[in-house]
Amino acid sequence: ATETPVRTSADTYEALKIGSQNRKVGATCMNKESSRSHSVFVLQLCLKQVRDGVTTRRFSRFNLIDLAGSERQKHTNSQGDRLKEANNINRSLSALGNVIMALANSNPHVPYRDSKLTFILKDSIGGNSKTWIIANISPADICVDETLSTLKFVRFAKLVKNVATINQDSSGDMKALRMELDRVKGLLHASEERVASLEAGGA
Repeated sequence: ATETPVRTSADTYEALKIGSQNRKVGATCMNKESSRSHSVFVLQLCLKQVRDGVTTRRFSRFNLIDLAGSERQKHTNSQGDRLKEANNINRSLSALGNVIMALANSNPHVPYRDSKLTFILKDSIGGNSKTWIIANISPADICVDETLSTLKFVRFAKLVKNVATINQDSSGDMKALRMELDRVKGLLHASEERVASLEAGGA
């Protein structure tokens, strides 16, 4: 993994482009430029604000994950290193499926540590986040098993519920912090009254 500090959107795009170029690809019988690994791009942001003696920092992380597709050896005829790569890809995808199933069924234990992929995605699936999944499937008859498996995966993924909240901390003198707390409580109270009013109107 490579960590690069960025300050502008151009810096960010350049880092993404370099990461994409470093992604490992190789030829198989089904694809001459087959992805031989997953691609993980993580953008961490920190916003600092100073107001009335209170310093507030907000943190967020954007995970952009491009998963390599599952493979069946009888279709790709992979051998040697290609076969090892396919096995590693399939194992990590299986671990991801197990995590999604555990979350969808509200299991008390979620096996995030079963693979590096699921450990990295811990906050994105079942954590403090908003998550979008784009599933790619093939219309080819030969890929029907993979297509059904992908559709089953996203069906269970839709059952996972995330609750996103703002990640922030504040520092400063106690009086200023109390004032900031009172201000936030006031905003929350006003929002709750607004929601109650809308619900009453809808009823």
